[in-house]
Amino acid sequence: MRFPTHRPARIVYLFLPAALVAGWLHFSDFSHSTGVAAATGDADQRQPVLVELFTSEGCSSCPPADALLARLDATQFVAGAQAIVLSEHVTYWNDLGWRDPFSMDAMTERQRQYASRFGLDSVYTPQAVIDGTTDVVGSDSTALSRAVARAAVKPKAELVIENAQWTGDAIHFTVRSAARFQGRLMAALAEDETHSSVARGENAGRTLHHVAVVRVLQTMSEGGADGRLLTLQLPTQGSSIGQNAGLRMVVFLADHTSGRILAVAEREITR
Repeated sequence: MRFPTHRPARIVYLFLPAALVAGWLHFSDFSHSTGVAAATGDADQRQPVLVELFTSEGCSSCPPADALLARLDATQFVAGAQAIVLSEHVTYWNDLGWRDPFSMDAMTERQRQYASRFGLDSVYTPQAVIDGTTDVVGSDSTALSRAVARAAVKPKAELVIENAQWTGDAIHFTVRSAARFQGRLMAALAEDETHSSVARGENAGRTLHHVAVVRVLQTMSEGGADGRLLTLQLPTQGSSIGQNAGLRMVVFLADHTSGRILAVAEREITR
């Protein structure tokens, strides 16, 4: 196991007083120099952008990133972008005082694949990956905003999730795309919001809040979106998923070689 690492040179401000950090983040969110603006107009005129946050409840630097992701999800403050967000909780902090109840081995492996693709020395938290091609410190509002804005100017194929039905411990659905892109089609089931009262570790005594927490991530097809009936299978222990929170399904098509997100869509789903 690699020891969890922060990036000190890039996240020094995380150790400033909380009030100062909050004020700085608020200012950065709406800075004209980053090309960021409050959400206006029809969401259909915005380009969907996938934002994945690799985070952990055992990491004291992660709550500001969790809060920034929640703000992006709620306010859509990057002009021209429809940010589709996912919180992906990793496992390598679990032996350091607190086991994150939302952590999954699949998230750790996904982050390691990104680290290899990006040529990074190690994985770290909080890390935000935008459209599978760019990574920034997840709590850096300016860097995140710029990365999302850059991704939003690159066109994507339209992707539509249809006929979603929850049966037992599985969701059956189809995915339609107007374009014939080849790639890895993946689906995630995420809880809209969760919270934890942390008893030990770096965040001991805090109540942590998260949005779009991934509970299931599954490869659906290696050939793209061809309209066939697909099944997203919940884990055996997944009976409680969605009992106390809303759910969203996120489906995305990634290039086999580069990992770039070619198309992404989301929809609400009820159990």
